[in-house]
Amino acid sequence: MKTKGALLWELNSPWRVDEIELGDPVEGEVQVRMHAAGMCHSDYHLTTGATPIGLPALGGHEGAGVITKVGKGVTGLEEGDHVVMAFIPACGNCPPCMKGFRSLCDRGAVLLGGKAIADGTNRIHAGSHEVSPMNLLGTFAPYMTVHQDSVVKIDKDVPFETAAIMGCAVPTGFGSATNVAEVKPGETVIIVGVGGIGMSALQGAVLSGARRVIAIDPVAFKRDQAVKFGATHVYPSMAEAIMPVMEETWGLMADKVIIAVGDMKGEYIEEALTLTAKTGTCVVTGMGSMVDADVKLNLFLFTMLQKTLKGNIFGGGSSHIETPKLVGLYKSGLLKIDEMITTTYKLEDINSGYADMVDGKNIRGVITFDESDW
Repeated sequence: MKTKGALLWELNSPWRVDEIELGDPVEGEVQVRMHAAGMCHSDYHLTTGATPIGLPALGGHEGAGVITKVGKGVTGLEEGDHVVMAFIPACGNCPPCMKGFRSLCDRGAVLLGGKAIADGTNRIHAGSHEVSPMNLLGTFAPYMTVHQDSVVKIDKDVPFETAAIMGCAVPTGFGSATNVAEVKPGETVIIVGVGGIGMSALQGAVLSGARRVIAIDPVAFKRDQAVKFGATHVYPSMAEAIMPVMEETWGLMADKVIIAVGDMKGEYIEEALTLTAKTGTCVVTGMGSMVDADVKLNLFLFTMLQKTLKGNIFGGGSSHIETPKLVGLYKSGLLKIDEMITTTYKLEDINSGYADMVDGKNIRGVITFDESDW
């Protein structure tokens, strides 16, 4: 079918909405009519080359919609189902999946290659060009053809805009606090960067019973919003937080520090570990450039104070496990997701949306689709 999509044709250039040709589902695939797509910083990393992908590329890996076609061999899904896109289509059979780390499925090695899992071909073309969809999804388009493992069925009463950011921002942030940092009641937790992922991490810490939840962000608007989501203290930078945190904790510092900035830099590690208590844990959730290998770290103090530094992808969980939990928390009123969506955009306004993200105007921007797009 012919539709449209926001394509990246060359690095350091704007997204361009062009006509694309989308293949029908083959065995093991479904087609989804999109209703909403989250605007994650990870897609912005494609434009800078920090995350390498074949060009032209179709952006978007957060999204929600309705299944319109079902290929042969698909089980548990049917036309009319409401679904959230799965950040990683876990196979369930590779060594990481068998160990319970479905967010680290070996399929992750091919997610930026553009070739469909089902048959090894490109499902999307722009003229004579093969298009690489982000994470084999490409939610910046009104329709998608994806593997059945890339979708998670959800309740039909969940708003599509809300469901869209359950595909990455919410589980990645929330799980960074609950699964990876393992926040415990009474602990002091610091969240560095409170965009969509950081604000979800903040809520994960609050719901885990943290005594102090400290948000750090240079943008005053985000600091103000963090208080509404449960932050007990806010600071504009890690450097400015050191002395107040030391005084507030009687010199103990934070049990858990979660770095959720949009553009991770190596020098942030030492600052974050300075805020981390003895035997404390620092979780790196923010993404940096794939070629950046320089980290500032005082190895003597890291060893002598027995601190832990952990990486995090998708909050240490699996879409098919985490999504139902998050839906339940949302429907019970415990998890604020609607309040995280600052602005909605049409697909044609995608570059304005990303400009707003860079300028710190949004907690999370969301693209919405309607009859004029389908």
